[in-house]
Amino acid sequence: MTPFELQELVEKISLEFFDKPFQHKAVFNARLKTTGGRYHLNDHHLDFNPKMLTQGMEVFIGIIKHELCHYHLHLAGKGYQHKDWEFKELLTQTGGLRFAPSPPREVKVLIYQCQNCEKCVQRRQRINTERYVCGACRGKLQYLDTTIISLGK
Repeated sequence: MTPFELQELVEKISLEFFDKPFQHKAVFNARLKTTGGRYHLNDHHLDFNPKMLTQGMEVFIGIIKHELCHYHLHLAGKGYQHKDWEFKELLTQTGGLRFAPSPPREVKVLIYQCQNCEKCVQRRQRINTERYVCGACRGKLQYLDTTIISLGK
């Protein structure tokens, strides 16, 4: 999805479910790691995590509705925080998601192998093979490969 398509989608959902226009910017923010989206109080633009698109379009639309609830309530001077009754009410009326699912995470893993017993050791950080040895047989470790593994969904 391009940034232009995201902007159009947010504007369309705002008119369809809230009967109010969305007049600010909606952008992708790849730096978001643990959240689906974010509403900025100072300039009213919306950020969305592009990894949430992998969860499916229905989930992504639920995240857009959630952020638009913050947006429209804040501009109307009503309770826009998660704890506020008005926010919870509008969220259930529009069918937005209360919580975003955990985004898929990828982790780099370094693989070392013992030259003596051939046992494989996986680490997230590089280790000094001159200083550290195999925990099973005290043999010398040799770097093999770096792989990317997926955590979560």
